[in-house]
Amino acid sequence: MVINTNTSAQSAANQLQQSSNMLAKSLARLSSGSKITSPADDSAGLAVSMKLGAQISRVGAAQNNVGNAISFNQTQDGYLQKVNDALNRMSELSVLSQDATKTDSDRALYNTEFGSLQTYVKDVATKDFNGVSLFSSSALNVTSDSEGNTFSNTGVDLGSTSYTNATGSSTKIDTVANAVTALGKIKSAITQLATDRATIGSNIESLGYYNDQLSSLSNNLSAAKSRITDVDVAQESTNYAKQNILVQSGTAMLAQANSLPQSVLKLIG
Repeated sequence: MVINTNTSAQSAANQLQQSSNMLAKSLARLSSGSKITSPADDSAGLAVSMKLGAQISRVGAAQNNVGNAISFNQTQDGYLQKVNDALNRMSELSVLSQDATKTDSDRALYNTEFGSLQTYVKDVATKDFNGVSLFSSSALNVTSDSEGNTFSNTGVDLGSTSYTNATGSSTKIDTVANAVTALGKIKSAITQLATDRATIGSNIESLGYYNDQLSSLSNNLSAAKSRITDVDVAQESTNYAKQNILVQSGTAMLAQANSLPQSVLKLIG
């Protein structure tokens, strides 16, 4: 029996330190909700989770881009619906102006309304969406995934010949002959408008698929990251209770180990 070196107390102190460290780690996990509170907990898991987290952020950004592109196309179609109404009325006025029972004075009245509708269509062609022209022949490259790949959003050009022929200053319905010519131009514009609205519909449908794909990918990546980093509260609560008991037990045993050298006094006495 020795006094200077109390190996029992040292062993108990080491065990108590380990239990205290594990208890602190368990507390950190429960309070943070993450089972990786420091790189030492799972260095490989931390690296993977960081890459997954970055990809999730990029997927979210791509979803925003796709959502904005869908809104862009929907805004386009909203305007084109009214252009369709305007062209339909212009075609109607062109036919009315060809009525043999109408005088040139009547046709002048029709032509006034016709000119107002032409101005409206030309005005729509200048509209923009957050500073980006709504009706340009140029396609928009919409980011469609987390790696920066793009979808070509086909442009709709209200400045194309089919439209400008119908809205040009030379297109009038003030005479029967002019009304006949104007009707042919307007019919061509209506045909082009039908094609353009079909194009917008195709753009929206494709972008919707991309949006659904990104949403599914985001959910799956989040689930994968969760499996690596999120703490299982039920399991960790059990571990916390275990370590808490070990700390209390270790503290008691250390107190007992520290009292052992006092038995030497009995030998001296």
